[in-house]
Amino acid sequence: MTTGFESDELPGTPVDAAVIGGGAAGLNGALMLVRSRRSVVVIDSGAPRNAPAEGVHGLLGAEGTPPAELLRTGREEVRSYGGRIVAGEVTSAGPAAPSPEGDPRFTVTLADGSTLQARRLLVATGLRDQLPDVPGLARHWGHGVVHCPYCHGWEVRDEPIGVLAVGPASVHHALLFRQLTADLVYFTRGTDLDDDTRARFAARGIRVVDTPVVEIESTEDAVSGVRLSDGQIVPRRVIAVATTMLARTDGLAALGLPLEDLPHGMGRRFVTGPAGTTSVPGVWVAGNATDLTAQVGAAAAAGALAGAHINADLATADTDAALVASPRGDTAA
Repeated sequence: MTTGFESDELPGTPVDAAVIGGGAAGLNGALMLVRSRRSVVVIDSGAPRNAPAEGVHGLLGAEGTPPAELLRTGREEVRSYGGRIVAGEVTSAGPAAPSPEGDPRFTVTLADGSTLQARRLLVATGLRDQLPDVPGLARHWGHGVVHCPYCHGWEVRDEPIGVLAVGPASVHHALLFRQLTADLVYFTRGTDLDDDTRARFAARGIRVVDTPVVEIESTEDAVSGVRLSDGQIVPRRVIAVATTMLARTDGLAALGLPLEDLPHGMGRRFVTGPAGTTSVPGVWVAGNATDLTAQVGAAAAAGALAGAHINADLATADTDAALVASPRGDTAA
């Protein structure tokens, strides 16, 4: 497996926390833990969602930083405090026998058969974007085909943009992209568009096309237009489309983490409570795996919060274990 970074070795002894996923959420969660002198291993498959993007945007102090550079810096920071970054894919993660005091334990197995024992888990696997099945669309993903006006909007400002509708969420999508260009075409693709919305679009100068879309046209590896079923080609330089966002769940079934389908086909996420807590003791989830629309900054912040809560939970468990091991009635000198 090619990951683009040097892998550390798995430790031979159990660790305080295993982080599954080496993106912004996972690395920031790990950073909080290692700075609290916790032993941490981050398992990173090396396939970040934002790999096609030229830069990270909306992140104060790191505006425009290439995603690979941001992750490289994050790995270095985690390692500088003693954390380990291991390249690998998790094939299974599940509960193991708890400690005598009832403290949770987990076993994580990688694709090469190696295993890791951990007291706590932070799931930061991110998500997969599922594009509509329109020929020619996927090849331009992350460049001429974009999904987020905050991640890519400035870079496509004033371009002729086409919004491919996938459902009700696309209406709001169109209004956001209208802020970025005066040349916007909305392709309904068989979705319902009521008279009130059509009037609102007309008031903003958004052209509506109801003719079915056949494919995305390209010229020299760039989007050039949208071909319709009647043979007409509507010239466009950028396609905006809301994807179906699916939390990455590979290898995690044994944990029994609950999943939730969002309305209108928006996607599926892990269900979490405050700070990424879950219904499974000892397991937290942070980043896009639970907050599908979080940008890099929000995902990193969620990871940091989860990491702090994991450390606090471990501190309580450490104290409980020490109390059990201490003879009753002993007092500090």
